[in-house]
Amino acid sequence: MNKIWKFGATAGLAAVLMAGCGETATPEEDVETPAEPPTEVGDVEFPVTLTDAAGNEVVIDEEPGAIVSMIPSNTEIAYELGLGEKIVGVSDYDNYPEATVDVEKIGGQEFNVEKIIGLQPDLVLAHESGLGVGDAGLQQLRDAGLDVFVVQNAASFEEVYDSITTIGEATGSMERAENIVSEMEAQVASIEELAATIEEPKTVFLEVGSQPDIYTTGSGTFMDEMLTLINAENVAGELEGWVIMDPEAIVAANPDVIITTEGAYVEDAVGQIKSRGGFAEVTAVKEEAVYSLDSDMLTRSGPRLTAGLMEMAQAVYPDVFNE
Repeated sequence: MNKIWKFGATAGLAAVLMAGCGETATPEEDVETPAEPPTEVGDVEFPVTLTDAAGNEVVIDEEPGAIVSMIPSNTEIAYELGLGEKIVGVSDYDNYPEATVDVEKIGGQEFNVEKIIGLQPDLVLAHESGLGVGDAGLQQLRDAGLDVFVVQNAASFEEVYDSITTIGEATGSMERAENIVSEMEAQVASIEELAATIEEPKTVFLEVGSQPDIYTTGSGTFMDEMLTLINAENVAGELEGWVIMDPEAIVAANPDVIITTEGAYVEDAVGQIKSRGGFAEVTAVKEEAVYSLDSDMLTRSGPRLTAGLMEMAQAVYPDVFNE
């Protein structure tokens, strides 16, 4: 099954995630207004005119030579598009790829307008999840003469594909963008094909926050779509978005598998779940099927999302996907 990953693509809640980057803010899935995706594939001819997720018509006169990315998902897309040498600024929460360590940091939700202007970018890649909080700052950037493009808040694989191709068009990297999307689609299709052979789907509880309340992801989120793709059932699937779930309700649901994304910032996240009152009788705990997975790979709307899908599949169905 490892052959699936030879295609070449590199590879949550309001109180925990800011677009999968660990900042306290609204997750990427919350807002529904999409940017308009490109309608044609091929070489990009400048000037390019695009309508962004804020409804603004953005005219990019020339291929950008310097780019500021204001959120990790945009950054991961840009690097995968081969734009690493053009990235002059990233958010404080960027941690992938490793090259971002050496890039100038421009803040998080409360970004440094003066620093961004001082970097003299040709293009600023903002994000829909930051609208509201950062509107005034984005307008200051526009008033300073910078091209600001607000990338859509993708909540599905299809919308991620649109984000990748849109950023590709804005940066003159359309051919590479289409290759990335094709690779991701092939990876997802391979996983779906194998998942279709599973005769007894498992039930899964996804924990994306536990302090002070337990948060999970219902319908309309990446992780819920991932469970559908691997032929598993989300015990919170009847709920919508990022929601609080009572511990007693989790025990009553008796999931076959529990997945937490808190391992990077909560000490012994798996152990804490196992030790909760009543959880000893949950099937996932009794069968040692409680796993900690990388939050970034499951929530960032970028090229690594398919790798996160594979990790989830391997955790839920190790006998099927670890062969």
